[in-house]
Amino acid sequence: MKLINYIIIYSIFLLTTAHSKEKPPFKNILALDKPKVYKEIIFQDREDNQIDLNLISTDDIYILNFWATWCAPCKDEMPSLDKLQVKEGIFVYPINIEEKNLTKIDKFYIDLNIKNLNTYFDEELKLIKVFALRGVPTTIILNKNKEVIARISGSVDFADEKFISWLDSLK
Repeated sequence: MKLINYIIIYSIFLLTTAHSKEKPPFKNILALDKPKVYKEIIFQDREDNQIDLNLISTDDIYILNFWATWCAPCKDEMPSLDKLQVKEGIFVYPINIEEKNLTKIDKFYIDLNIKNLNTYFDEELKLIKVFALRGVPTTIILNKNKEVIARISGSVDFADEKFISWLDSLK
């Protein structure tokens, strides 16, 4: 009887650990145990068109990165975010939280040699409230179903191989 109990417990252990997600590579990443659904994830592009993330149908991982031109950590991480944008299966939305000023943002991108990222805005700061942001940079990671699966408070190196491997494990 003890052997059967041992086999059952060992089998449960194997089943629960074999399918566990990879641990986030940085301490400032909070991976959610259960994905969180938001009804509206709406922001604007450069031309003031509304982007409703829930209407986009791809199998990508979505990264919403909230930033500002005056934010030093945002400036530090933006080049690695630019590199991440070219990775297949990941789409990055850098969402500026400042009053819209395309000249200022274009200069920011030029100074940092940003070539792959578009610019988006949360003009009425609705997403800041929805996601209860406390500062920038803050990054929200969503799965292909547009469910929030992780949150990053502060900056990270988005080009770090450990981070990319972790992202790949979320697909």
